[in-house]
Amino acid sequence: MPQPVPEPEFDELYRELILDHYRSPRHHEPLSEPDVVAEGYNPLCGDEVEIRLTFSNGAVRDLSFHGRGCSISQASGSMLSDLVIGKNADEIRTLSGLFTTMMREPEGESPEELGDLEAFQGVAKFPARVKCATLAWHTLEDGLTQHEQGGHAVRREE
Repeated sequence: MPQPVPEPEFDELYRELILDHYRSPRHHEPLSEPDVVAEGYNPLCGDEVEIRLTFSNGAVRDLSFHGRGCSISQASGSMLSDLVIGKNADEIRTLSGLFTTMMREPEGESPEELGDLEAFQGVAKFPARVKCATLAWHTLEDGLTQHEQGGHAVRREE
């Protein structure tokens, strides 16, 4: 009788999810006519992100994410893009707050609202990498603020 194949550990599954988003980022094609372009840069490690947003009826209608850097920063931006389309600024800021809290409290419970972003919970144990994971989220928040203030572009340095 064949032996059952052991299931991979959750950590390995999460690593694979992060690598999948790094290798095949979602919403990667730049929007041709965005309402807002927000750029983020982490001078400590060189991670860069650009988030382009279009809005309709107070919600993010479309978003594109592009960047360069480590797998953590790029996968975080890719997963963020899947999660926030169709949400308004308040909903996005709530998600961003949940993600940031999860990254700063590695022993805490991962909020269900974050879905696949739970994969980053292990990153929280490495304080130097938290900024990598949160860069896209902070850049997105800057883009929301710019839109609310009628602006079009902002660059954030972490």
